[in-house]
Amino acid sequence: MQEKIVEIKSYSTEIYQLVRGLLAQLSPKRAPLSEESFRAILDAANTHLFVLYHAEDTPVGMLSVGFCHTPSGHKAWIEDVVVDAAYRGYGYGKKIVEHAIAFIRASEADSISLTTNSSRIAANHLYVLLGFEKYETNVYRMYLP
Repeated sequence: MQEKIVEIKSYSTEIYQLVRGLLAQLSPKRAPLSEESFRAILDAANTHLFVLYHAEDTPVGMLSVGFCHTPSGHKAWIEDVVVDAAYRGYGYGKKIVEHAIAFIRASEADSISLTTNSSRIAANHLYVLLGFEKYETNVYRMYLP
């Protein structure tokens, strides 16, 4: 399996449509990503979007990394990890998360956090395999209009 992982730094319609499609697989009930929001993500200094390509330059997955400096430390989050349904089970998820971990290590962040739904058995197994520890906490979310 040959692949490449590219940080997306500039807008293209092709990548925008790819991200929208992958997000629909990750969270089908969420509103589609607007072009304006996608451009803002690409312009944000502390947000990094990575796309994983299969050997034939076929995009197969993505994730984003966010950084936050707070009084309690330099923190990183891995978000929006998704591999296209047609390419799951081939190790692409592991490859892109390992890439994100290496990228974050180079930033000298103190910690990496991520969340996933408990129903995503393979994802939960992968994160433990890669060294993440399940952190017992309550996660609260408020959706804003």
